[in-house]
Formats: sequence, structure tokens, C-alpha cells
Amino acid sequence: MNNPITERRPLPKAQDSTVLRSTIIKLTATQKILSASVIVVVALIWWDLLNRLIAFGRGIDYSGLSALGLDTIALIQQYNPFFWWTLVVICTFIIAYFLYRFTLYTHVLWQRRSVDETVFAELIKNLSASACEVINWAWHDRRHPITVGDLQRAANELRSGRFSKISLAEQHAALVDAGRKRTETDENNLQSVEFHV
Repeated sequence: MNNPITERRPLPKAQDSTVLRSTIIKLTATQKILSASVIVVVALIWWDLLNRLIAFGRGIDYSGLSALGLDTIALIQQYNPFFWWTLVVICTFIIAYFLYRFTLYTHVLWQRRSVDETVFAELIKNLSASACEVINWAWHDRRHPITVGDLQRAANELRSGRFSKISLAEQHAALVDAGRKRTETDENNLQSVEFHV
């Protein structure tokens, strides 16, 4: 008979990570394509606008500021490109920040999406029992269907050796339970000895 304390279950297979990763890629492909498309379109529009902005800055005629003096006009013309390039860099950072926030928002939105029953059934069919145990661990709220985020968490945990930690925790729990039962038995034996005496 197998002792639950010493029983070792097989570790997840290498193909489990591959199967889980490919399922996640299929489930998140639309989000990645959408984010990449928005980034490319915004980058192309910004490239056109920044070229126009730089051309506009080069074409400014400061001769109307002759009241400021020739030295001041020469200084303004000398530093004119730096001003427009600084404006371009600042705007680029602002646009990059909003694109980053958009990508992060779509990523979080996709993580909350429920996994279709047929997709999940196909995934589970191709995973080992050990990998299913890691998915079980990653699925925190059983009142809600499993989400893409749960699968992503399971994939990360599978790579970082979560199954070994689950097994070790079960062994620790079994040892604690065995110790508690032994303590209860010892206390019962001690009480019965005291009763007979």
C-alpha cells in the first residue's frame, strides 16, 4: 500500500508547457494583433506629423523680429532646430506612454476573458495530470469560469516548478496530520492509563 507521505507523483512533461503556451498564444492572438496594428498606425501617423513639424520649424522666418536685434535673431535661428526636436521628443514620449497604457489595458482586458469550454476541454485532454494540478492551483475563484489570465499564471508557475512545491506542501500537510493523529492517540492512551490507575 502506498504511503501518502512518501508517494511521489510524476513531474509535468516538457510538452505540457508547449501545449499550454500554444493555447495561450491562440487565445491572445487577437489582442496582440490589435495592439500591434494600433501601434503601427499611430507610429506611421506620428512619423508623418513629426516630419511636417520639423519642416514647419525650418521654414519659420524670424526677420519680422528685427526689433530684437540681429544678435538675438541669429541666436533664435541657431537654436531653432533644437526647440523643434525637443518638442518632437516630448510628444513622442507622450504618445509612447499612451500606447503603452493602451497595450496594457487590452492585455488586462484579455486576461479577464473566459476560456471557451471546447478550447479548455481540448487543452486538458493534452496535458498530464501534474500540469492539470498546476492549473487547478492557478484557478483561484471557482465561482467564475477559468480565464486566460488563469492559464497564463499556470504557464508561468509550470515553468517555475510549482508542481514540486504543491507536492512538497501535500507531504508537509500529511506529516502534520500524521503528527496530530499520533498526538491524539498518545493523549488517549495517557488518559486511559490514568483512568485505570
